[in-house]
Amino acid sequence: MVEIKAFCAVRPRQDLAEKIAALPYDVYSRGEAAEEVKKNPFSFLKIDRPEAQFDENTDMYSPAVYQAAGNELREMIGRGEFIQEKSPCLYLYELTMDGRTQTGVCCCASVADYENGVIKRHENTRPEKEEDRIRHVEACGAQTGPIFLACRKNQKLTELEEREKKAVPIYSFTAEDGIRHQVWKIENEETIRSICEIFEAMDSLYIADGHHRAASAVRVARKRREKEFPEGQRLEEKPEAEAFLSVIFPENELKVLDYNRWVKDLNGYSRGEFLNRVGEKFRMTPLPSAVHPKEKGRFSMYLDGQWYELEEKTEKNRTDAVESLDVSILQNEILSPILGIKNPKTDKRIQFIGGIRGLSELERLVDAQGGAAFALYPTSMEELFRAADQGRLMPPKSTWFEPKLRSGLFLHMIS
Repeated sequence: MVEIKAFCAVRPRQDLAEKIAALPYDVYSRGEAAEEVKKNPFSFLKIDRPEAQFDENTDMYSPAVYQAAGNELREMIGRGEFIQEKSPCLYLYELTMDGRTQTGVCCCASVADYENGVIKRHENTRPEKEEDRIRHVEACGAQTGPIFLACRKNQKLTELEEREKKAVPIYSFTAEDGIRHQVWKIENEETIRSICEIFEAMDSLYIADGHHRAASAVRVARKRREKEFPEGQRLEEKPEAEAFLSVIFPENELKVLDYNRWVKDLNGYSRGEFLNRVGEKFRMTPLPSAVHPKEKGRFSMYLDGQWYELEEKTEKNRTDAVESLDVSILQNEILSPILGIKNPKTDKRIQFIGGIRGLSELERLVDAQGGAAFALYPTSMEELFRAADQGRLMPPKSTWFEPKLRSGLFLHMIS
């Protein structure tokens, strides 16, 4: 059983929503965040990436930086740039990109569900990244970026959403990147109850994006807990820190893009030696131009101005949920044994490039700096679900979701 709840969101004044809404904090470098804030003083990045307000020599993890985030949020609320709902609501958050629409339920999910494995993860987290978000949440007294959750498709939920979306949205704008954002508020108690009951009938939710935000929310809740909760106590009766800000989308509406790899050198091999090593395991077909892999199990490789299609010579019966992923095959057959990338999480010689940047970005990197680049077929939602259901963790940077949820449209106050 999945437990969600409505909440009294702090959200932008209607006329400021477009200006305040920003891409997630981890999409930007420090310099990029500073440029965005300079260009748009309302940007939520001044709260989500508060170091953007400081000189570049200032330690981004210093107490003053986190305090600046909290101060800025309180000032924006004080100026009326953010408003707070008087009663708990749910929201429908619709994003449209290239003619494709996905609609999610913005709510608060349960920390207990995360702890009990009802909310499933597929990625490891790094303690220093968790610590950063913990300090940010505590300084702001709020969860400022929603966790992107996925659920199995559900016809009842789709029908209810379509009915509710006939009303006038509270926000409707198209961002600079061409993505349209629309939000509908659901305040009717009966409708809220119906949505909660739909989720209660589900077995699981899955973290699609936001593993560090989720893990940090759980750690904040644990730090604040003074005693165990009575058996059967509902989420609505618990402190706000026992829930975390989420948007839940059905699997069939989500788009996973490829997450590609560039290795900066050939690990001491000449071009010919490297091609010979790869050719021991893979059939290599030269391609006339950049082409995305057309199916699972095939890869596109760019080396020295030439694209190749790679396909394993020997078909292997990989049944393991993680070992059968294309990202695992590339890692285990080429990146580790040939290119010497033993730990892709920490090796500085590898860079991950989201599919949104296209194959031209791989060409640019190799042409300018050398090495080899690999384009992968996207991981599917079913592969993600299968790994998470088995309690397995996928390799780092296995999935890239588009469009990205905006931060700053919904805040969940926990103190």
